[in-house]
Amino acid sequence: MKPPIHVDRHSLILQMVLSFMALALLTAVAVGIPAILLIRRQVESEAWAQVDQGQQTAQVFYTAQQRAINDLARLTSQRPSIPLLLSQGQEEPLADYLETLQEETELDLLIICDSDQNPVSQTGTAVFANLCRLPDPTGLHTFSPEEATAPVWMLAAHPIGDETADWGTVIAGTALDDDFVHQMTAQTGLQHTLFVNELPVASSLPGSAAARHAAIRQPVHTAVAQNLTSPATLLLNGRPYNSSRLPLDAPGLADEAALDVADIAATERRLTWTLAGSVLLVTLIGSALSVGMARRIGRPLTDLTRAATAIQKGELDTSLSISSPISELTQVSQALESARIELRRALLELQAEKAWTERLLEAITEGIVVLDEDGRITFFSPGAERITGYNQDEALNQEADTLFQLVDSGESFSRSIPLPGQQGKIRLNTPDGRHPIMAVTSARLSPPAAGKSGLVLVLRDVSDAEMVHQLLGSFLANITHEFRTPLSALAASTELLLDQAPDLNQAEMQELLNALYLGIVSLQTLIDNLLESASLEAGRFRVYPRPADLGQIIAEATHMMRPLQDKYGQRLVIQLPAAIPQVQADARRTVQVLVNLLSNAIKYSPDDTEISLSAELENSWARVSVADRGPGVPTGQQAALFERFVHYGAEESKSRQGVGLGLPVVKAIIEAHGGQVGVDNRPGGGSVFWFTLPTINEQGTK
Repeated sequence: MKPPIHVDRHSLILQMVLSFMALALLTAVAVGIPAILLIRRQVESEAWAQVDQGQQTAQVFYTAQQRAINDLARLTSQRPSIPLLLSQGQEEPLADYLETLQEETELDLLIICDSDQNPVSQTGTAVFANLCRLPDPTGLHTFSPEEATAPVWMLAAHPIGDETADWGTVIAGTALDDDFVHQMTAQTGLQHTLFVNELPVASSLPGSAAARHAAIRQPVHTAVAQNLTSPATLLLNGRPYNSSRLPLDAPGLADEAALDVADIAATERRLTWTLAGSVLLVTLIGSALSVGMARRIGRPLTDLTRAATAIQKGELDTSLSISSPISELTQVSQALESARIELRRALLELQAEKAWTERLLEAITEGIVVLDEDGRITFFSPGAERITGYNQDEALNQEADTLFQLVDSGESFSRSIPLPGQQGKIRLNTPDGRHPIMAVTSARLSPPAAGKSGLVLVLRDVSDAEMVHQLLGSFLANITHEFRTPLSALAASTELLLDQAPDLNQAEMQELLNALYLGIVSLQTLIDNLLESASLEAGRFRVYPRPADLGQIIAEATHMMRPLQDKYGQRLVIQLPAAIPQVQADARRTVQVLVNLLSNAIKYSPDDTEISLSAELENSWARVSVADRGPGVPTGQQAALFERFVHYGAEESKSRQGVGLGLPVVKAIIEAHGGQVGVDNRPGGGSVFWFTLPTINEQGTK
């Protein structure tokens, strides 16, 4: 039989073990309870801090969305196709164009409003309210079900075109619906619900709308949530949530951010039980605590070091959560995990911003070219590809002087670049054989890590603007000549009448009066054409059709032009049907049409020739023709005659160049009546200008 084991109560080892166990027990009791309370408070604080952080992120998200919609509205309003389609009244192509823009920009709504705040074209989600008449469309707006398919909208408005023309306004919008709040949930990690006058209208919370509306809310007055607006706990479908409301920039509109704390509460309980078990474990194995403590402290520190190294290498997809009974190490682990999450989110945002910037550069019509300090191309935007004809692969790393060759200039491209802040114009050779005129501006680049400076060039094709400038110069020169000639004739005839009136016989007096009349008719015709052209340009051109006698219109026009016809010895042959029809027309403007056509016929026909004016019925239309024996119009150029500033005919003494406005005015007047206008070559030489007007039947209808 073995002797009993004798334990020396005075043994140092036993005393150390007992003392350490007692110390561990007392320490565990003294520290464990506060630690449990601290953990619970820390978990609660972390939960509310996450709600606060999610609310701030939501505010940033709303601001970013509003800014993005503002940018899209501005970029859409600056697209040249919109004012072009508006000016041409092409509503169907405009609607197709808006639909394409909406698909590209991923907007829910695009509306074009005219200058009178009336909608012209709309695409996207239906909104029945007239957004064009909102006092300030930009921002958040709430609507009733009778006004819109979605109750909350984020809108942005921007004027169309530049300050020189009032084409109206572009309104862009995004519906703040369930899809929108789900996007916010993906951004913030919290559940979001939009309230309008305390009624939920969109939510990412699980369950039905009725269940969400009936959720139990309990206000919270704890210190950890004092920085939040209306903090509350929410019980929905048996799961607790911490929530806070963010008032938005619209009456009665608020965003409630909610954090599911069921898992956090479970983690809290798990940590409490873990701590309690740790207290018991420390009490039982207190004798080996010195060794175990070193290992338990060393292992998390090693894991934290490994995690920090992974972050340093850019490995952000692996979680850095480290379990440790030491609260400081747990907090460090949580801080590192939060930093990893924030860093990863920031990286994703930067990638999204980069993608957005690339799409924005693709949409900019101007060309952007970046040169390094050696004059080599380091960036070549899609706009630069379009206006220069070179693709990006050809341009990158090429010297600008080698790639860009100037037309009719011995200077290199780099010497033609204007100084920063100034603008210059150059004419380039392009691969497709064009010679566009480019407006060039430049700016210096100063990279932070380098002492050398690059150069950013913005190229804009101004060929059309230069052509308009040249046409305007030619127009001013021609109109000066057109005014000077009749005015000089009027002055000479008037002076002759003043000086020699008593000595002039009847024939001489009649000749001077005819000269005065011709000068006045010429000036009147020119001024009428100028006024009509200005009305067309300003969009104020109108006709007022009413029943009119076509015979009287023809008689008035031929009477006005008879002195000019007699001056050149020309004969006017009029061929009218037996029953001259009544037409639905603006009589004054129709006389102006005939005066322009007869004036051109007299101007371009040789002396002592015959001019024919005829009218005939074609179904419910009256076709009026003016035929001359002039030089005719080359085949293929007939349609161009009715454009502004276009001239035709031989260079004879009486066929002055003119200002090129008569035929465009004729076309505008006739088409405003619903008729057609055209020109044909006349057999035997000359031209036949014709137009049609709607007739009125015996019952007085068209």
